[in-house]
Amino acid sequence: DSYTTTGLGSPAIYSTADITVKNATLTSTLSEGVCIEGMNSITLENCDLSASNTDCNGNATFHDTIMIYQSMSGDADSGTSSFTMTGGSLTSLSGHMFHVTNTHAVITLSGVNLVNEGSDVLLSVCDDGWNGASNIAELVADAQQLKGTLLVGDNSTLTLTLKNNSAFEGTVSGQIENAKGATVSTETGTVNVVLDSTSTWTLTADTYVTSFEGDAANVIGNGFTLYVNNR
Repeated sequence: DSYTTTGLGSPAIYSTADITVKNATLTSTLSEGVCIEGMNSITLENCDLSASNTDCNGNATFHDTIMIYQSMSGDADSGTSSFTMTGGSLTSLSGHMFHVTNTHAVITLSGVNLVNEGSDVLLSVCDDGWNGASNIAELVADAQQLKGTLLVGDNSTLTLTLKNNSAFEGTVSGQIENAKGATVSTETGTVNVVLDSTSTWTLTADTYVTSFEGDAANVIGNGFTLYVNNR
């Protein structure tokens, strides 16, 4: 099955419920590919999703492919939002691949082919055009290859978990500018990293995190340094 959207504010999937899609091709040519609002979820199995989000709709100030947020409009209860993707491919043609704001989001990826042509930002968790809740993201890589920059705003929290032969090549930063050119953050917020014995992290810049759980030997310095709790 193939689903394509071409309008502003028209993601291929917009979730205010629990939605599962299998073996589909999902394309958005102007908006986000997926939006999850509030305490709801999307599960994709062996899907090919691509998006080119080149315009901001409503209160949004970022371009992104997967947006997880809470608008406080009453359409969705507040709580934990979930995006789970297994197999298939995720292609981000514009902006950040994942964007989390004003909610608690759990993103779980397993065996997905990630292609980020829009920027080097894999995920941003930070302030946007909505408020009333915290910006909290959990990114879980399960037998998954990750690459890019994780942006964590000064008042935001990210927990990165790598397990089952996962690998991350990238860095963490709090230097965030939105699509309108405004500075959103200059300092990195709270970042917790959990690395199991089978997974690796290859640094692409000097990186500062709040806590690290795992074997430091699985962090490949690549000429850079990982600082934990400013040490």
